Amino acid sequence: MTVVAAELSAATHAAELRSWLADHASELASFRNRTPGGIDANVVHERTLLAMLAEAGWSRRGWPEEVGGLGGPVLLRAVLYDELAAFGLEIPEAYVILETLGPLLVAFAPSLAARHLPASLAGREIWGQGFSEPDAGSDLAHLRTRAAARDDGGFRLSGQKSWTTLGQFSEFAAVLARTGTAEEAHRGLTMLWVDLRASGATVRPITASNGRDEFAEMFFDEVDVPADGLIGEVGGGWAAAMYLLQYERGMYAWQRQAVLNRRLREAIASAGTSSQPVAASTRIALGRALHAVTALRARSRRTVTRLSDGENPGPEISIDKAMLGQAEQLAFDALRQLNRTRATLGGDPHDQQLREEWFYSRASTIFGGAIDVQRDVVAERVLGLRRSGR
Repeated sequence: MTVVAAELSAATHAAELRSWLADHASELASFRNRTPGGIDANVVHERTLLAMLAEAGWSRRGWPEEVGGLGGPVLLRAVLYDELAAFGLEIPEAYVILETLGPLLVAFAPSLAARHLPASLAGREIWGQGFSEPDAGSDLAHLRTRAAARDDGGFRLSGQKSWTTLGQFSEFAAVLARTGTAEEAHRGLTMLWVDLRASGATVRPITASNGRDEFAEMFFDEVDVPADGLIGEVGGGWAAAMYLLQYERGMYAWQRQAVLNRRLREAIASAGTSSQPVAASTRIALGRALHAVTALRARSRRTVTRLSDGENPGPEISIDKAMLGQAEQLAFDALRQLNRTRATLGGDPHDQQLREEWFYSRASTIFGGAIDVQRDVVAERVLGLRRSGR
């Protein structure tokens, strides 16, 4: 499908989706905000929305038919996230991991995708991403989690992973493990699909600075992984990880710009009806945030269009990641400045959510690839600049 045809298809899809959302507004009203009760209750609540969108077919569009989707370009998935946010709904957090691992399974393990993607889309399964370790964060080439080959073609997995988003709620995880020697660095890695309910697997939540159990750490003590749990090839884990990154950073940035646009739009509309004037410094902060989010949206639109057209953005995807971190922090700094007292002391659920999101935004320039590393990638591999001293 050509880019023009894909965009026309996306426009039609968006119009139809908007109509469906309007027709089901009363049923969707409870998903405009997080449900009270913390992240545990919210994950359960969002499973209902995931099921609704899958049953109606909206979340299945843009995924191949052979793995349980309804076909169509990847751009249709981007439309879904944009329209959910524009309608004032919270984008389910499970979609972040789905967009990270779903394309990986489709490309490198289609049999696993056919088995698990429909369950994830319907909210019956949540997945985790097991990359970072206590001694190997951005430096994945030095990870220590090991997968020893078994005689039947399977593996026995031992080690620890950290900072796994929604890990404590996940039934399965894609785990990057070492099958070669330490000297082989990134060439000795293999990607595995691991059942987190298997004997020897332990998952513990990690409480973030915002008070939510945003992440988890996973421990593997001689966990048996069957032969069909291999994602790609033995020793091909680095290639699988690099493929994954284009969606983890590209489609995630698109999801987040939709959320940030919604947050800023609603805050500005609320301020416009208030009897209290908005300070000039706050208006400037909001303007800078809108500028950053608008730039991120333009950049992300280009990236998801390229992904939909079958292109791999390569190292250019680091631009999206760097812009996202800056936009997140500028947006939530401005929102906090606009509602300083409530954001600090307010007991309303909206105030609590703003505090949680502001704290979480502090990590946006670190997780998924630190911003300084991304700038180095852009300088060296996109702009062709040399390191000083060379």
